[in-house]
Amino acid sequence: MALQTEVIRSEARLQDQRLLVRQVRKELVHKYRTRLQTSNEPPIRMMASIVQALERECAERQLDPIATRMEIVNRTIGDVNVRLISECVGEEGGPGDYRRLADELGIALPGENLQGYVATGTVYRWLRDQMLDLERQLMRVGFDPRIYDLASIGNSMLRGWLADDMRQWGLPVTARHIALGLGATDCMDKVLRGLGALARLRSRAAGAVLLPAPGFNVLESQAAANGYRIHRVQTRPDDCFKLTADQLAQALDANPAITIVYLMVTSNPATFAYEPDELRDLLDVLRRQRQRGRVVHLLADLAYVGTGIPAEDEARMGALTAASDLRDQVIYVSSFSKTHTLTGERFGWVTFGDADLAASMVGSWINSVASMPGEWQLRFMAYHRLFQENPHLIGKIRRLYDLRRAQLRAQLQRLDEQLGLFERIYLDDDATIYNWSKLRKGEDCFSVLEKTGIAGIPGSTFGYSDQYVRFSVGILPVSAE
Repeated sequence: MALQTEVIRSEARLQDQRLLVRQVRKELVHKYRTRLQTSNEPPIRMMASIVQALERECAERQLDPIATRMEIVNRTIGDVNVRLISECVGEEGGPGDYRRLADELGIALPGENLQGYVATGTVYRWLRDQMLDLERQLMRVGFDPRIYDLASIGNSMLRGWLADDMRQWGLPVTARHIALGLGATDCMDKVLRGLGALARLRSRAAGAVLLPAPGFNVLESQAAANGYRIHRVQTRPDDCFKLTADQLAQALDANPAITIVYLMVTSNPATFAYEPDELRDLLDVLRRQRQRGRVVHLLADLAYVGTGIPAEDEARMGALTAASDLRDQVIYVSSFSKTHTLTGERFGWVTFGDADLAASMVGSWINSVASMPGEWQLRFMAYHRLFQENPHLIGKIRRLYDLRRAQLRAQLQRLDEQLGLFERIYLDDDATIYNWSKLRKGEDCFSVLEKTGIAGIPGSTFGYSDQYVRFSVGILPVSAE
């Protein structure tokens, strides 16, 4: 009886603490909303700032950390923190025990406690053994990762492995077509810099980059920093926020300065993926431009190709790579960040459809990193070997994404029934790690945070309306409440 009474008191205390956290939420949301009206601070940065301020204020008021975690949920960040995965579906240690992913990926330290699962550290140590073995292999073929890499694009052995991967999509490439980069963002910056330098060598301006909106906002600042003008095309909800062939044709005809089209094959933030026919139609537009003597490069961002349904990824990639007459115009950017939950490792690469274009871009790599870090290359190689030998890990990561997407959609639906927040909760293409939804009139990211404790990113961050919001399934699991 005494134990039952204590449990009741503990639950009542937690509820009181949660109410206090909600009051802090209300106070700070009001403060930051006022600040937004008088500041040029980007909304994405402000949302991150308010989450940090909320957590700090709750700590200073000595509120219960459990209540704080339940009432403040950061869904601004896309990346999955595998150390914080707590989902265990079915038997402990079974295929649905996602807590083990950090151990299976070699991220968890030996003996580290992962939400109740203690890591063995077996893969952590295995990766280091592989790095030693791979360094010896590279030395035997004449590549010393500890000295200056003159070409700065990485060792040919790893580039050859990645070329093999790209050939599985139907792209006939070799190591000569591949250049390594420190994640997809670094790769895109190097490509923009390189194409701009080539244009100047030919006494031309860098031109303009076409960016579909909503879209990944980092490339816009990169393009501007590298001397490009920005041409944004507003996509439509009826087209699932995807650039259509008609929109592309109209934009290119009206803007002869456009030299690059940036395309997320699976979209962040809108979560929808291009169908094969849609990609073929876009390529046809570029083909017609080429027939008129105009070459426009397509920068295809593959960051989320691999997070969705494999057969659908294969079909859309097959459509992209089949256009053999446009291979010198299409540039593919890939990384392990989202598909393999290895964001902090910064494993990325660029695949040029044309080897001559790849060779002409080397200067951009030399003038940025000067030489790819040797230890990083060895770890990249060790991870590549891990996934080649354990392909089931990719399937497990996909299943975790599936689980979290479904749970987030269900949670948003419950909140909408209670609070009337959304005009539409979009059902995505079972890809990416986000949800993209439309808010009711009068609601915005601030009001959603105040009412629910969930911090998302406003649509203006992605060149769209703030009536839309992006939530991530990344850092934290979705609450069952």
